[in-house]
Order: sequence, then structure tokens, then C-alpha cells
Amino acid sequence: MNQANILMADEVIVALRRVIRSVELHSRNLVSTHGLTAPQATLLRALTDGPITAGGLATRVNLSQGTVTDILNRLEQRGLITRERDEEDRRRVIVDLTDKSRTILKSSPPLLQTRFTSRFNALEDWEQSLLLASLQRIAHMMDADDIVVPPVLTGESGIHSEDDVAELIKELAVRPG
Repeated sequence: MNQANILMADEVIVALRRVIRSVELHSRNLVSTHGLTAPQATLLRALTDGPITAGGLATRVNLSQGTVTDILNRLEQRGLITRERDEEDRRRVIVDLTDKSRTILKSSPPLLQTRFTSRFNALEDWEQSLLLASLQRIAHMMDADDIVVPPVLTGESGIHSEDDVAELIKELAVRPG
């Protein structure tokens, strides 16, 4: 491999690290300013279209039913959503926003994937295809083909509990820069 190839590989890695860092910074900002993890914010934003069943919400945001249930439990404990049994089918649970969550959403920044999607959609079809193919190739080169993830840009390693969020906020408050 020649020096130019090494330098180009380094530039690809730097670009990937910038993307990862951008996602981390956005996630930390969301937690520190609004007390929401990216998955929590994703569910709340998906509920702005109106009440929906928990299963419908899981489908809408492309997360597993179990994951959505865990997030909804935390959001309900904080008074950010309500859950009620469907009058017509008691097996179904209808989820809706509360006034408290609507207030938080009005002041919270757009989700990172919302901005990305808007900018991506503005590209020509050939550019979109090229980017997708390139990123799929990079994922393959990094042995990440079989890693299943939802389309939520988050710097989190998992879904955090309220205690984890509080601890992260404390950590960010004492960390310089």
C-alpha cells in the first residue's frame, strides 16, 4: 500500500470519528438540556402525530416491542406520556403525550436523524445511492454486517434508566469543556 492510500484511509477514519463524535455530542446535549435520551425523544416525537398503540409506536420508530415498553415505562414514570386501555379492544394500550412532554418537545432540538434525513433527501438520487453503497461497504469492512440497529442516531450504548441519565448529567456538569 502506498503513502497516498494510507493517507486516504486515515481521512476515512477521521471522517467516521467525526460522525461518531457528532452523534455523541448531540446525545449528551439532549440529555443535559432536556433530560431525554435520543430513544426517549424519538418516541415522544413519534407521538406528536397523535395517540397510537404501543405496538404501532414500535413499528413507527422501528424498535422492538420490548424496548419500546421499557422506554414507555420510564416516560410514564416522569409524567411524559399516558397509557390507557383501548375501549374497543382491551388488549391494546393507547399511548399519548402529556402537556409536560409537549412543552419539552417545543424547546428541544430536532433529532439528529431529522436533520440528516432532510439533507440526505436534498441530494440527487445518484449521490444518495453512492453514499449508501459506500457506508454499507465500510460497515462490511468493519465486520458490522450482522449488527442490528434501529434508525436512531444516538451516542448511547443502550437505553438508560433515569438514574443513568441523572448520573450522566452530573458527569457532564463537572467535566471541563
